[in-house]
Amino acid sequence: MFRIPRNALVFVGDGRKALFLRNDGDALSPHLKTEKVFEDINPMTHEQGRDRPGRVIESSQPGRKSAVEQTDWHDIQERQFAQTVAAAMERMVRTSKAKALVVVAPPRTLADLRNAFHPEVKTCIVAEINKDLTNHPVGEIEKHLISDGST
Repeated sequence: MFRIPRNALVFVGDGRKALFLRNDGDALSPHLKTEKVFEDINPMTHEQGRDRPGRVIESSQPGRKSAVEQTDWHDIQERQFAQTVAAAMERMVRTSKAKALVVVAPPRTLADLRNAFHPEVKTCIVAEINKDLTNHPVGEIEKHLISDGST
């Protein structure tokens, strides 16, 4: 059984939404309270960039062209959002003097956060859970974390 220490911060997020929660209960019966919510407006890639992919003319073989992959603006925005919430988490850890942090995110967001977290934040992490619980109510998040909080 996974235990969330009292006053631990719990980050639940994906590339578009992030919940900053705090355990007001104890380790055996957590009671998560919402501290902050971040939501990013991130339209689909085709709404963000209308340019056609570029073309490259290869000098080694005259007359040959190859396409360049279209920029995924949606993906870029999700990665920037991870950096934004990582900076917010750093401020929150410093102001609250939290000793424990649980990070819950899908795999790619978790990787982006690992790269973006400040070393001070990394030292507080007691568990990383590879799951997308962002759109669940807080009560369901508690149940998921208690029932299968694997690191």
